[in-house]
Amino acid sequence: MLIADRLSIGTLLRRFRGAIGVTWLLTLCETTIAALAPLFIGFAIDGLLASDLAALVNLGVLLAALILIGVARRIFDTRAYGTIRVEIGRALTAKAGATSISAMNARLGMGRELADFLEVQVPELLSAFVRLHVALVILWSFHPVLFASAFGAGILMLLIYAAQHRRFYRLNGDLNHQMERQVDALSTLSPGKIFVHLARLRRTEVRISDTEALVYGAMFTILAGFILFNLWFAAGTAELTAGRIFSIVSYSWEFVEAAIVLPATLQGWSRLAEIADRINAPD
Repeated sequence: MLIADRLSIGTLLRRFRGAIGVTWLLTLCETTIAALAPLFIGFAIDGLLASDLAALVNLGVLLAALILIGVARRIFDTRAYGTIRVEIGRALTAKAGATSISAMNARLGMGRELADFLEVQVPELLSAFVRLHVALVILWSFHPVLFASAFGAGILMLLIYAAQHRRFYRLNGDLNHQMERQVDALSTLSPGKIFVHLARLRRTEVRISDTEALVYGAMFTILAGFILFNLWFAAGTAELTAGRIFSIVSYSWEFVEAAIVLPATLQGWSRLAEIADRINAPD
């Protein structure tokens, strides 16, 4: 199915749009319900304090729907993306040409990362997108200042990642290039050559990890300030009830958890861009 195509995320989306569409639809349903849970918990708290069980029943129905959709999505995902991985492997094998066994072995693993991205990271991004929007809307409903602090934190995070995109692409290229040499290194049965290969892998992985650590450290610093500010602002607003303050804190943390998915997905995209260029390049 994929032999005549350039292997990329776009190609997979076009060729398997039906199966992928179902998985993403289930993901959006599951995420939307999960995003509403803190709000319903806040309503339940206020309802229980007023001796009203209706809000608690509504919360129970919401959680039951979340469980059912979550189970169905996971059952379908495994089958759909398993088929995609098989087709990627068939296409890479058919296009191998003069590619060495060592490089081919590495590229089979790289090709699977395209399906992994669609199965894991894109649904995480969709979930984060829904959660971010729900959090922003609800924070706005409580006070525009809460929305402004969240929006500002998100913009700063994007700017931090944008400054490191080219570095991530280059380092992933170095890592993939070395992985293509692994089988050749192992086939020599030379401890010295194997050690050199492993040492080069380690050096590149350390450089990638160090860059990730610095990026995430800067982003978490911004998000920590965002959480502390919203908590301080909410506690100082007299008209807010205990349940509403809980909802504000919950959705502020929801924003943090969703926002931190974005740089991870963008980093994955940087890696996949390098992989797509590599596995489609003529030998």
